[in-house]
Amino acid sequence: MKKVLVATDKPFAAVAVKGIRQIVESAGYELVLLEKYTDPADLIKAAEQADAMIVRSDLVTPDVIRAGKNLKIVVRAGAGYDNIDLPASTAAGVVVMNTPGQNSNAVAELVLGMLVYQIRNHFNGSSGTELLGKTIGLHAYGNVGKNVARIAKGFGMAVFAFDPFISSEEISNDGVTPVADIKELYTKCQVVSLHIPANEKTKKSINSDLLSLMPKGAILVNTARKEVINEDSLQQMFAEREDFRYVSDVAPDCLELLKEKFQGRFFVTPKKMGAQTSEANVNAGLAAARQIVDFFEKGDVRFKVN
Repeated sequence: MKKVLVATDKPFAAVAVKGIRQIVESAGYELVLLEKYTDPADLIKAAEQADAMIVRSDLVTPDVIRAGKNLKIVVRAGAGYDNIDLPASTAAGVVVMNTPGQNSNAVAELVLGMLVYQIRNHFNGSSGTELLGKTIGLHAYGNVGKNVARIAKGFGMAVFAFDPFISSEEISNDGVTPVADIKELYTKCQVVSLHIPANEKTKKSINSDLLSLMPKGAILVNTARKEVINEDSLQQMFAEREDFRYVSDVAPDCLELLKEKFQGRFFVTPKKMGAQTSEANVNAGLAAARQIVDFFEKGDVRFKVN
């Protein structure tokens, strides 16, 4: 009997676990839960008997992969998968998948929620500004970007998008203006929302060359990864432009410096919050379980990322 390990130091909601169990056991597999663990050794030990694994932000290191002698597939319940060691997985013949789109509305709503909080001065009673008539640029136009565009248009914002992997026609069909050059996006838009992955090409790519192009009243929104930000450039922008603001659901390494020098001009959530809704929690978990069953029963590798 195949064993499916759900390893989550931040557990799925009970309703999600129930749904995952139903999918897994209906396929004739055994579900094994490892929740709220604090020692990485616990995950390594649990991986020893697993044929498949579902994780959230849990670190799937080379040690975990080596321990999983029977492991064939790891599914990240969410979009980002930089917590999984892809080279080690590939070398061991382990398929890695994500669950694209399942968290996208939750992240998109957070983008606009943080944005409103920032432009209304953290609701401190002083006069803020409105989103109506403002420009927002989407740096990448995947599932999250599309949902941000949908919501932003409801606020009456003009929406622009840069994504070299998506056709101008597809972007235009959504009522969004495609931008062919990344510098044009930053030049045109008062707000830029980041939806790029963290990889060798994108790490520290959001730098002074781009940020300095943004018009007066610039706001950078980051619900991607902290690694895509060049933090020296971020600090430089704060120091040189009093109009610049930053909001994110992932704290930069320079957070204490920002607190010391630039209070009121940034907002950072206490922990990564993009997917933290009950709906996204359930959607991603169930999708991961279905993908594992489809992989074993049908050989479906549609969402493979390695």
